[in-house]
Amino acid sequence: MRFMMLIKVDPTKNPQGPSDELMEEMGKLIEEMTRAGVLLDTGGLRPLDESTRISLSGGKQTVLDGPFAEAKEVIGGYALIQAKSKEEAVEWSSRFLAIHGDAWEMETEIRQVEEAG
Repeated sequence: MRFMMLIKVDPTKNPQGPSDELMEEMGKLIEEMTRAGVLLDTGGLRPLDESTRISLSGGKQTVLDGPFAEAKEVIGGYALIQAKSKEEAVEWSSRFLAIHGDAWEMETEIRQVEEAG
């Protein structure tokens, strides 16, 4: 089963960027997940003020470039993982959160990918 792990952060409550120590720990976890065949893809997302929103209402599309009014919660990154169960996906997500320590306030949302066929 594939799961999308959406990484949600409050940009007003977190450091401006990861420390060197966090990047090292993140690299170790990513390497472990890759060796285990769990990690399919991962990435951080550029800041919200560089994003574009496209909305559809009443059949009409509207395109709006950032910056946007300050958001309380944004998706800061993602990981696409292959796991045997939702419980395994939750365990990997928990390990990801744990390496961030006390300096970060964040959450992950785990959603199973709908498989075709």
